[in-house]
Amino acid sequence: MRVKIINKNLFIFFLMIMSFFVNNAFAQNSLNISFNETEKWEFISDNVMGGVSTGTVEFLQVNGNLIALIKGQVSTENNGGFIQIRHALNDTNLIEASKIRVVAKGNNQKYFIFLRTKGTILPWQYYSHEFDVMNEYDEFIMQIKDFKKSGMLLSNQIDPKKITSIGIVAYGRDHVAEIYVKELEFLE
Repeated sequence: MRVKIINKNLFIFFLMIMSFFVNNAFAQNSLNISFNETEKWEFISDNVMGGVSTGTVEFLQVNGNLIALIKGQVSTENNGGFIQIRHALNDTNLIEASKIRVVAKGNNQKYFIFLRTKGTILPWQYYSHEFDVMNEYDEFIMQIKDFKKSGMLLSNQIDPKKITSIGIVAYGRDHVAEIYVKELEFLE
């Protein structure tokens, strides 16, 4: 009888281990960057460096979740040219991250995701990836390895574990910005 109990316990242990591996093998790990914690998002414009771009961020309730609406007037006057919202990622484990997923819609314009790292010390340093939004929500998946550095002093590739913030940015040209961001997450 004791042998059966040991075998039964061993069998249960084996099932638990197999369940863990099967669940992890088929689950795609992700880190959702939520808009539900609005205090973690910071609106920044080129006014911090003398630019004249104006804008706002609103967090709108849609189907029980908050989405971000970034809108404004981007102007390159006075060496400006951006509005953005930024979320700090300090103490966030992104070591396995290889992609960023965005679900957004807007006014048929080009927008950017900006990443800052421990190596982007100066305010004008970042890594960027562009995407074009249309009138309907669309999903955009961006490989972190494809982000472009803003200057020669930065590493060519981003080390995900060194990412310190993510920004959604209207940038680089005179235009009216209006982008609705429904989802934002890091993927393996």
